[in-house]
Amino acid sequence: MSQYVPPFTITPQILSQVVEIGELLGHWAAQTGRASPLLRKNNRIRTIQASLAIEHNSLTTNQVTALLEGKRVLAPVKDIQEVRNAIKAYERMSSWKSHRASDLLKAHGLLMQGLVDYPGRLRNSNVGIYRDTRLIHMAPPASRVPLLIDDLLAWLKTTDLHPLVASSVFHYEFEFIHSFADGNGRMGRLWQTLILSEWRSELAWLPVETIIHYQQERYYQVLGECDRTCDCTSFVAFMLSAVTAALIEGLDPGFVLSEQVSEEMSEQIFPVSPREKAILQALREQPALTAVALADKLGVSARSIERYLKSLQQKNKLQRIGAKKGGYWQVN
Repeated sequence: MSQYVPPFTITPQILSQVVEIGELLGHWAAQTGRASPLLRKNNRIRTIQASLAIEHNSLTTNQVTALLEGKRVLAPVKDIQEVRNAIKAYERMSSWKSHRASDLLKAHGLLMQGLVDYPGRLRNSNVGIYRDTRLIHMAPPASRVPLLIDDLLAWLKTTDLHPLVASSVFHYEFEFIHSFADGNGRMGRLWQTLILSEWRSELAWLPVETIIHYQQERYYQVLGECDRTCDCTSFVAFMLSAVTAALIEGLDPGFVLSEQVSEEMSEQIFPVSPREKAILQALREQPALTAVALADKLGVSARSIERYLKSLQQKNKLQRIGAKKGGYWQVN
């Protein structure tokens, strides 16, 4: 039995999300049972297009459809190869077991064939993940990757966590390890879908990736937040919110993702404390207030105010406009 346990907490919010998803799944299962092969095909196309779009693939859903139907598409060769590989991988998904390392390597081999030098092999060099020129994540040393992956897969095989939670924890831990030289994002999303489909087969056709694509900045923001806290609780909450939104969208053909949905997801994942709400209200009224002035106004230390301001920026609630001296705060 695996002794490794990823760091996270089952919060009341997460328990509530699992219950809500369970209720939605009852309706989703009834609908997918009546769903035509065309609907499943369209959902799979949306999944592939969205997951690759997160990685800057340029193909539209119409172009992905054309490739799936064997038609020619005018697009960058690399982008076409990525889509063809993803089509094969998702078609093969039902033959894999999520806890088997050999299947994980086979999946990467399919997804990255013709795109990297050694598809289907764990990385053998150290890597850092950059956003522009800023290092946002330093992955564990390459020498530790085989052991880390074995521990994670062993945990996945033996855990008695609800699959909704376990799949989200795995997704985060897989991204943290950064097992391969390239393709880790699409692999993590594919593997979470596989884990969920092993629990409920109809979830193989739920296009959660479309929600992640819409929430792409927050997806990366939550990953970064979990890295800083060494705890993936907020990522679990994010992914459960994405599953919920995908189910709601699937149950209501007239439903369109909006900024309201985006804001609701943000509030669930990054709740704002009463003190932070007071800071936001003060800055709405006086955007040029300094940390010292805020501290005097609210009766707390300037150091505490600095921490609150940083937290609100990380939660995308607050943005600094201009220099530290002479600038002002913009409440989002």
